[in-house]
Amino acid sequence: MTAQPRAVGVEGGLYRLLVESVRDYAIFVLDPEGYVLTWNEGAERIKGYTAHEILGQHFSKFYPASDIAAGKPAMELVVAARDGKVEDEGWRLRNDGTQFWANVLITALRDESGALVGFAKVTRDLTERRAGEESLRVSEERFRLLVQSVRDYGIFMLHPDGRVANWNLGAQHIKGYTAAEIVGQHFSRFYPPEDIAAGKPAMELEVAAREGRFEDEGWRLRKDGSRFWANVIITALRNEAGVLIGYAKVSRDLTERRAAEEKSVEDARRISEVEVANRTKAEFLASMSHELRTPLNAIGGYTELIEAGVGGPVSERQMEYLARIRGSQQHLLGIISDLLNFSKIEAGQVTYVLSAVPVHDAVGAVLPLLIPQATAKKLELRHETCESGLVAKADRMKTEQIILNLLSNAVKFTPPGGTVAVVCEGFGDAVAITVSDTGPGVPAEKREAIFEPFVQLGRSLTSPHEGTGLGLAISRDLARAMGGDLTVTSGTKGGSEFRLTLPRAGAAD
Repeated sequence: MTAQPRAVGVEGGLYRLLVESVRDYAIFVLDPEGYVLTWNEGAERIKGYTAHEILGQHFSKFYPASDIAAGKPAMELVVAARDGKVEDEGWRLRNDGTQFWANVLITALRDESGALVGFAKVTRDLTERRAGEESLRVSEERFRLLVQSVRDYGIFMLHPDGRVANWNLGAQHIKGYTAAEIVGQHFSRFYPPEDIAAGKPAMELEVAAREGRFEDEGWRLRKDGSRFWANVIITALRNEAGVLIGYAKVSRDLTERRAAEEKSVEDARRISEVEVANRTKAEFLASMSHELRTPLNAIGGYTELIEAGVGGPVSERQMEYLARIRGSQQHLLGIISDLLNFSKIEAGQVTYVLSAVPVHDAVGAVLPLLIPQATAKKLELRHETCESGLVAKADRMKTEQIILNLLSNAVKFTPPGGTVAVVCEGFGDAVAITVSDTGPGVPAEKREAIFEPFVQLGRSLTSPHEGTGLGLAISRDLARAMGGDLTVTSGTKGGSEFRLTLPRAGAAD
């Protein structure tokens, strides 16, 4: 009968050793008023007090001042005494004054008669776990705010059956529904009737569940019934056990991009058609030029033979007729050349050989060609001296072609007894060649129109100024292709000034 107490004593000793050696839990006993009676190794490690320092002290010293002021320690003992135990999580104090996040369980201890003899108190330090949870919470909150604030993407969740679970600002912006209007509704309402009839919404969820994700582009509906072209990605969401818990859905409105792509395709098609048309036109004009030049050259040749007396003497009146034939032949050849040149420019078939072109030499090479026409009309053809060393960076032949065209027009439109002048000057990085005349001038409202193809001012069936109306159009295109320009200033009574500008040689080299 003496073995029983000895066994109980041994068992009690082992239990005490077990409690005292636990390091991860603070385990100690309080008397009914809350004063510390025992203290294990875990309590010393967690709270920083030795048993000598804390035994006999009131357990309230583990609580922050705000909890003491609120009467929390006493309230916990009251609840534990009444309910048998009380559990809490909150901040507690260590011996050095630092705080730690604690899980606390206080259990009432009663004797065989039910009288309260004290409290068992178990405390765990959960500071690291709480920090991790808080970090996770902050991260999740930031992510939630990020998702909610995105305006360019509709981001929302679906329940496994396809009902909308949440709704971000981007989804509202793109689709037009507020969260209150759409949460709980089935996502199929975003699809056109033909897609619903074809079972597309269900198919997309099925593919996403089977393969993990589904991506598509197609028409979707806004709240107001209008359509937009959407890129959609649906991703299946599964828990740790692999059970499907819903879907994440991201939508983008690509309506503008699709319109731009379609316009690009249409523009490319049109450009291709224009290129084909230009090529066909150029080939036609080249062929017709050859076909027309052959008989015209024959007309010119036979005219020369008749004028030379081959076949018999020619009267003065006949010579006059032959001169008219020759003039018409030259005029037709000029028209053919203009048409061919314009066609080449339009088709981008003109090449440019840029080099240093002395402006004085270019003007000097062209002026003599106009002397016969100017003399016949009794015009003063004046060439002002150019600056010494004034050199343009241009194509020599095309520069002379422009100058010849401008001088020919000036001589053509200036009445007998008038003046045609050429002035050269340099300014900044450019050089200018100005051809002025005392002709009728160009009205202000017509100054851009005269550079359009086939435009001639005052043209009529009785107009003495014949031509294609291509000369100025060709000249401006050539000037701009060489980095320059061709402009006109004129009053209706003050004659015309055509100004050719070209880059100065060396300015941009």
